[in-house]
Amino acid sequence: MNDKHYPNSDNPHTSFSSLIDENYNDIVLEKITREFLDSLNHVESSIENKDKETVLTDIDTRNILIAKSKGLLGIHFCENVNNLPIKLNDNVIIKTNDEYEFASIIETGKFVNIKRVKLELCNEEMPTIERLVTQKDIDRNLSNTVNSFEARQVFFNFIRELSLDMKLVDIHYQFDRKKLFFFYTSDGRVDFRELAKKLAQTFKTRIELRQMGVRDEAKRLGGIATCGREYCCTSFISNFKRITTDIAEENNVTNTISKYTGPCGKLKCCLSFEIE
Repeated sequence: MNDKHYPNSDNPHTSFSSLIDENYNDIVLEKITREFLDSLNHVESSIENKDKETVLTDIDTRNILIAKSKGLLGIHFCENVNNLPIKLNDNVIIKTNDEYEFASIIETGKFVNIKRVKLELCNEEMPTIERLVTQKDIDRNLSNTVNSFEARQVFFNFIRELSLDMKLVDIHYQFDRKKLFFFYTSDGRVDFRELAKKLAQTFKTRIELRQMGVRDEAKRLGGIATCGREYCCTSFISNFKRITTDIAEENNVTNTISKYTGPCGKLKCCLSFEIE
């Protein structure tokens, strides 16, 4: 193997997969950056007659990163208002609407800017990064995780007592413990008013019960797909596309459709990538 293709190969602690990911990201970034610059040149030529000051207001110069949390925010853009020295995979405390969540940084730099341009986002309100986590924050997050796990049996006891048809997917304590979320699936609508009352009396905090579909369940639980990588919906997809049999036909996989069914029981999201 030629080491010049692997700049970190002299590091015995660097895994082969991380080297592949690093080189793959560089290749993808180079290709997307070229396309991005081409699109900017096209835009620049099309706005020559516009007022320059108006154009400048459309440029978002904030320090924006992408973070991932277990709460309702999920994968989201956030602003580094204090320009903290934040790196990929750092844990941070996110603030939104006077509430706080524990999150991890999953994307920085050029990819963030390119994604925002693709999504046509600019100057919208977003959560802000309050600080890098401290040891006290880590201990509190661990305590929240343990308490969330302990709440499962209480939930099961109550739904049996109330004869409710609900499948528990996950439980999440907001970092500041102002809310306790219960995520569940069900074949129909569930009247959970009595359940919410009992849970609030037990845990002494605001309770939110959130029903989700099977694709959202797979996204939340996560896992490794047949390709050997993390589920697309867990790692980077923020909005689900409708994957139909027409898309399967365009990919010539209708004869082996069962192989292209994801863990959620629906057609795999990656089928849509093949025809874009």
